[in-house]
Amino acid sequence: MSLGRALLRALKAEGVQEIFGLPGDFALPLFKVIEESNILPCYTLSHEPAVGFAADAAARLHRGSSVAAVTYGAGAFNMVNAVAAAYAERSPVVVISGAPGAADRATGLGVHHQAKRLRSQLDVFREVTCAQAVLDDPRRVPEQVAQVLARCRAESRPVYLEVPRDVVDLPCAEIPVSALPSVDVEVLDACVEEVAERIASARRPVMLVGVEIRRFGIERAVEALAEKLGIEVFTTFMGRGLLSESRTPVGGTYMGMAGDPDVAEAVENSDALLMLGVIMADSNFGSSVEGIEARNVILAADGEVSLGFHTYHDLPLADFVESLVGRVDRRESPAVRREEPPIGLQADDQPILPADLACAVNDLFAARGRMPVASDMGDCIFTAMDFAPTRIVAPGYYATMGFGVPAGLGLQAASGERTLIVVGDGAFQMTGWELLNCSRYGWDPIVLLFNNASWEMLRAFQPESRFNDLTQFDFAAIARTLGGEGYTASTRAELRDALETAAERRGRFQLIDVRLARGDISPRLQNFVEGFKRLRAKPS
Repeated sequence: MSLGRALLRALKAEGVQEIFGLPGDFALPLFKVIEESNILPCYTLSHEPAVGFAADAAARLHRGSSVAAVTYGAGAFNMVNAVAAAYAERSPVVVISGAPGAADRATGLGVHHQAKRLRSQLDVFREVTCAQAVLDDPRRVPEQVAQVLARCRAESRPVYLEVPRDVVDLPCAEIPVSALPSVDVEVLDACVEEVAERIASARRPVMLVGVEIRRFGIERAVEALAEKLGIEVFTTFMGRGLLSESRTPVGGTYMGMAGDPDVAEAVENSDALLMLGVIMADSNFGSSVEGIEARNVILAADGEVSLGFHTYHDLPLADFVESLVGRVDRRESPAVRREEPPIGLQADDQPILPADLACAVNDLFAARGRMPVASDMGDCIFTAMDFAPTRIVAPGYYATMGFGVPAGLGLQAASGERTLIVVGDGAFQMTGWELLNCSRYGWDPIVLLFNNASWEMLRAFQPESRFNDLTQFDFAAIARTLGGEGYTASTRAELRDALETAAERRGRFQLIDVRLARGDISPRLQNFVEGFKRLRAKPS
């Protein structure tokens, strides 16, 4: 078979279910094979950052790889930011880039789209992917691709494959699926034994879960562990929405001083804090007032398990959790709190506040069922912390703007379910135009647009600066020009009515332009900003 078909078959065998892409001249042969083979569906978008964000969101939903395919140089460099976000947040995106062929390289001239050197693109992507390969020799391709995809699976991080345009149709052998390396059983047993003893002797053990438990598909195993241990379970800021489809009662989201003080007290005063799949980042812990004592932490993440001040290396999270489930004794469950999201919007003629948006969404979920959510950065992500637990994707650590809309499209493509997108007006101006692709694929998300004519989260950090002011646009009118339907909501009653109408109408995207006053931010964001300011004010 051809190299192009062999690559696509290998991706499908790996569990990939779709490709998001944007073609260009060096990638045209590859896109032709994608289109004619029908091995995987391909959704083309309008700008490469959106391609990366959509693939990232689909990968998070699948708990496995998705593909972002672009052309060399002008295409791939455009996508670096989105791939960096996926790397930081452990999302297994397979980047496939077309590249110049041998004839292009042999002219002695600079090749168009070339930056410094022909290999400059590869060098750049080495920084934001965990494995790379240039597929310029069909004899080596099976081994190269198998190894790169295995690394993607093992680390749940992006990888990079470069495909010169003149090799796509060359003969290539079938690409095998590589097995993951085996775990040292003695090390695993010793680690699990120590962790089990530590939890058994603790007075206040607590579990804090992060994004890796979804990336590696072990939410069911974590649910079993929580049930057997009978301890309180909380999510991190980045892990909001984890265990939303399980029986495990999640007590809330730990956000330090930005969140529920009872949650902060439980987490920070635990004498055995079992952190599973948690990314140790300022987004998760920067707003903590007292902080967490390292000696009380059991951290299983990024292929390691650390207890206090020593570490067991090369222990995959899934193996650790499954072994721990079999080792710990069942404990009597204490009275476990369960988070109660705000409900009951008072639909009157009062102006809308960020807290009203969470109530309105929760009322919608209660009436019609919960939807997968894609959130951008800004106050929308902090407001989404008060949504009833559901599947949610958001750039909580890398914090890139422009994620929300293309991520929402990626969610609907990957799940087949209608998606709720929450996005600010600043982020919408970056990638909101991708909604024009909805009519091509039959996507009909509901878009809740926080419109305060401002970069309001930046203003919260530096209120004196006027450069945070934006132009007030009529986004409802813009939605109609992009092929959707738009509504403007300035009062709580208008917000309720707009959401009900949007939920009723299917087949086209529905956008609600929510008018918020400058300076009105959620209490969570205000507390988060104050926590960050305290962190930065501390002596180094």
